[in-house]
Amino acid sequence: MKRRVVQAGADPVLEMRVTMNGEFLEALQAIAKEKDIPLDILIETVESALATAYKRNSPTSGEVRVQIDSTRGSAQPFFVYVEKIVVETVENDLEEIDLEEARKINPEVLIGEPVKLPVPLGSFGRIAAQTAKQVVVQRIREAERRKIFDEYNERVSEVVTGTVQRREGGNVVIALGKLDAILPRQEQVDTEPYRFNDRIKVYVLEVRDGAKGPQVIVSRTHPSLIRRLFELEVPEIADGIVTIKSVAREPGARSKIAVMSRDEKVDPVGACVGHRGARVQAVVNELYDEKIDIVRWNADNSLFIAEALSPAKATKVTVKENEKSAFVIVPDTQLSLAIGKAGQNVRLAARLTGWRIDIRSEAQVARAVLTAMTPMPEDDEEVDDETEVSADSTEETESLSDNLGKYELVRDPNALVDVEVIGDEGDSTGNVDEESEAASEAGSQNDHAVRIEKEERVGDASTEPTGTV
Repeated sequence: MKRRVVQAGADPVLEMRVTMNGEFLEALQAIAKEKDIPLDILIETVESALATAYKRNSPTSGEVRVQIDSTRGSAQPFFVYVEKIVVETVENDLEEIDLEEARKINPEVLIGEPVKLPVPLGSFGRIAAQTAKQVVVQRIREAERRKIFDEYNERVSEVVTGTVQRREGGNVVIALGKLDAILPRQEQVDTEPYRFNDRIKVYVLEVRDGAKGPQVIVSRTHPSLIRRLFELEVPEIADGIVTIKSVAREPGARSKIAVMSRDEKVDPVGACVGHRGARVQAVVNELYDEKIDIVRWNADNSLFIAEALSPAKATKVTVKENEKSAFVIVPDTQLSLAIGKAGQNVRLAARLTGWRIDIRSEAQVARAVLTAMTPMPEDDEEVDDETEVSADSTEETESLSDNLGKYELVRDPNALVDVEVIGDEGDSTGNVDEESEAASEAGSQNDHAVRIEKEERVGDASTEPTGTV
């Protein structure tokens, strides 16, 4: 056991105070390191707590303050005082002191300057010490909560990694290290299991300062989650060379992202896909096999809309800038692929581009033109079921004509506008169903050229599926 050697002539009480001050500072430094709180903030917190405890134990006049001496060699760990202003005539004893009394403490003080009046500590017994301990612990806990709140409040709209802990009602509790985050029911993906101890990445929605401390709300359905995951996996996006222009997502099913490159030498789609699809596959694995289409963004809205309908290929895209609507013609074999299961593909394309998209097949357009060329019967003639055209179908066909303008459907491939569409290779053949094959058989019966005049009166009795979003 080590013993402290006291030099001859030294004051034992002074030596004890110096030792206590050193131990006190070491304890504060240990707490600051453990709680990850800056030492100066911790000292201010302890000063405020000691002042509160002293006022509870020894009521005095004036605002009591405590100042901790951070010098290790100091004989007094902290100094308790009341600060007052020096005046000629005292009107408020709690805040003012006359010049004569102030000169006894500080001979050089002047009128208008503050002076610190020492407050006797008195007997600080067990109850007072316990009160001081409780106040200090409470203030340190509050400082720790503020530190955590500020830390996660700066990470709003970012992705953090956590571990699934438990379920509370419909919510899932995610451990983020210093605190637990809440994944609400409406922010969960129905197809994801959220098993105990699963490590998942979540999107920070907001941070609330509750009575029990900061509460972090996270999401797994937010579209920006995909944006942040690609920023983590693709260095070109993190460096700003490749930019994600827009994201459309149906959580758990399918997503589409539009990307562009600021460097002509860098292919934005290839950068996001990675070598043998490694980068995009890492994002797909994190989202539990959610399908992702990566398309190239284009400043030309017609080309961008054609790209957004990937993996389907558009033959013709006509846009109305003032209405932000687009009319798209696709091959007969691509109609079902362009619309998607339950309209999913065209719905995501509309969200990705921000445009209203109306899709028709070449066979539907040809049938609309044939119907328009059929002479209208006179009023006294009977109209059979095969030649009857309703008002609704006539208006729809007129809309087709207005969108198309003067456009000649020619089976010559060189006369058609074939827009190259980039998407997932695995989806280019997997989404063609029986309805697509039926549309192919219907299209083979319309192998002739028809010219559509811009202001013709047309009618359409077609019953084939169409896609409008």
